Amino acid sequence: MMALPRSSALGRYFAGLCECIFESRLGVADPPLVDYLSDLLLRFARLDSIHRVRNLSGRPVVEVADMLAEAENRIGLARRDVHRHIGDVTLFWTGVYPETLPRLKAIQKKDYFVDYCAQGKRAYHIAATIDTDRNEDTTSDLLERLSAQFEMCAYGLGEIRREWERRDDETARGLVIG
Repeated sequence: MMALPRSSALGRYFAGLCECIFESRLGVADPPLVDYLSDLLLRFARLDSIHRVRNLSGRPVVEVADMLAEAENRIGLARRDVHRHIGDVTLFWTGVYPETLPRLKAIQKKDYFVDYCAQGKRAYHIAATIDTDRNEDTTSDLLERLSAQFEMCAYGLGEIRREWERRDDETARGLVIG
């Protein structure tokens, strides 16, 4: 899985949208948080990034309930990484594509009982509290802010989607009219 670089056109587009929405419209002057969210959008532009957590047999873990179980089976950095991913996945679906939540949480799925917002906040908090041997104090602080400001981040990601759709509509009209 090759990650798209931040310097790519899509990376610059997401960075600009995040800055515009969070700093200008929402008044959030937190560059590390804004950068994290633009990186999240860039990472999840590839579906395989959303499903990167694997179970012991190597199959992708797609439901949050299963990711939670996988996180409990891991220790240290691996556990932190899975909890962080749970936070990212729940934030992405809640903020960018909330209309998919009924399908993701259908009655026949394990996620039927999962509150994506509550689990996302909890996952970021757990990830922030897991001690590592690396000097990641700034990462822990950022993860704690993501936990505390989960709803605002989800709202901002929804605004980013509306903005990119508005721009797409304007471009399409310009191509048809112009």
